[in-house]
Amino acid sequence: MSAPTAPVRIFVPIDAAALSVGAEAVAHAVSREAAARGIAIDLVRNGSRGMLWLEPLVEVETPQGRIAYGPVAARDVAGLFDAGLFQGGEHPLRLGLVDDLDWMKRQQRLTFARVGVIDPLSLSDYRAYDGLAGLKAALALTGAEIVETVRASGLRGRGGAGFPTGIKWKTVHDASADQKYIVCNADEGDSGTFADRMLFEGDPYLTIEGMIIAAIAVGATRGYIYLRSEYPHAYKTMQRAILKAEQAGILGDSVLGSAHAFHLEVRLGAGAYICGEETSLLESLEGKRGVVRAKPPIPALKGLFGKPTIVNNVLSFAAVPWILQHGAQAYAEFGMGRSRGTLPIQLGGNVRRGGLIELAFGISLREIIEDLGGGTLSGGPIRAVQVGGPLGAYLTAAQLDVAMDYEALAAIKGMLGHGGIVVFDDTVDMASQARFAFEFCAKESCGKCTPCRIGATRGVETMDRIIAGTERAKNLAILRDLSKLMTDASLCAMGGLTPNPVLSALNHFPEDFDRPAGAPKNWPLAAE
Repeated sequence: MSAPTAPVRIFVPIDAAALSVGAEAVAHAVSREAAARGIAIDLVRNGSRGMLWLEPLVEVETPQGRIAYGPVAARDVAGLFDAGLFQGGEHPLRLGLVDDLDWMKRQQRLTFARVGVIDPLSLSDYRAYDGLAGLKAALALTGAEIVETVRASGLRGRGGAGFPTGIKWKTVHDASADQKYIVCNADEGDSGTFADRMLFEGDPYLTIEGMIIAAIAVGATRGYIYLRSEYPHAYKTMQRAILKAEQAGILGDSVLGSAHAFHLEVRLGAGAYICGEETSLLESLEGKRGVVRAKPPIPALKGLFGKPTIVNNVLSFAAVPWILQHGAQAYAEFGMGRSRGTLPIQLGGNVRRGGLIELAFGISLREIIEDLGGGTLSGGPIRAVQVGGPLGAYLTAAQLDVAMDYEALAAIKGMLGHGGIVVFDDTVDMASQARFAFEFCAKESCGKCTPCRIGATRGVETMDRIIAGTERAKNLAILRDLSKLMTDASLCAMGGLTPNPVLSALNHFPEDFDRPAGAPKNWPLAAE
């Protein structure tokens, strides 16, 4: 097979998930093999498409479209070249056109449309795929018009609370102050979540654009991205993106030549889960210990350094450019009820095909886990599913037909959170999972309020007595009483939501709380 005359674009992800399974070695092998064969290539280090079970996923640009191969190991590269990789040749690892893969075809990618498609740091790639179109549309509007567009779209906070984004922006817009701030909460600490990281590593300019639009809307001139320290690749990529955006006149004293100024910095957190709570995050940004503030006043009126501040999650800011480009109504046409637009769903745990899926609100958990996820990796039946991070409720297999919607999940005492889904098969010990919730809270509490600080510690002790079989009836009563106290009296959602996984485990899986000491996890099945 003859070598091509023009450079062939070959894509090997630089996403952290792909790097963890050997993408760097694959990239080096592709470069070496191409050089040895005299084949000119343009090696693009793109983000991940989200099909994590196929990583490292190698793609090649052909006249027919981008052909994917995966999962590829470095030892496979020579064979791929022998098969005509640069022309999309047949090979056992060949998956076909990426856009034709069922996983991709079934999605509605608005926020993640460019992730895995472009060179993350290429502004020319970003512009070629509609980047900055939303910002340019915003520059033609007044701040009030931008705020109204966001409000009319139905966009709600993607960090967990689901508060209407437009209302928060209007509060900051209407506030009078000599300085306003835009703060992006990128402290993605929920178990089973990785959408923020993937977006930063695969399309960093999108969040930057969304933050600039927010700044124009409310009259802010300075912004901060608060990023968790466990994301070194995302940090490096975002730092480089901000520098390139400044050099291109997208950030700085004049945004795209306009009268609007906006300066942006990235600040690293120190690994505290509680700093995902907005007021604790602001304390940390100010150089203080990350402790929750009492509200009121709300951050929209008295936030960073006491000034009106928009604090939104990464996915909230990232949704804004599409809304400004296409209009509020176009965005609101996706979804159901009061949950409009799309949700980046992160599927993990004991599942055959885990990864990032972006779909309109309303799809059922069953479709996500069984159809897109392929069921459990172990092959065992699904016993429990936790939605919404470590403080989310455990749902049963009988509840899988619930829609991914804020209100639908709340109706069964669940929560959507940041869109993370963790799947468990029938070997899971739900009493241990309940204990873990208390242990997690005890470790991550900021310590300011007694119900959370002491309640979680007493919760671990109570669970240990229940698991050991010590006065179970009395300790189960204490468990419920303690859970009510934490829910009603905790200062923030950290302590207030910790009883969610505990009580859902107890209510849905009571047999796990009545297991004889030393019995196997699948008791009483093992005794039958």
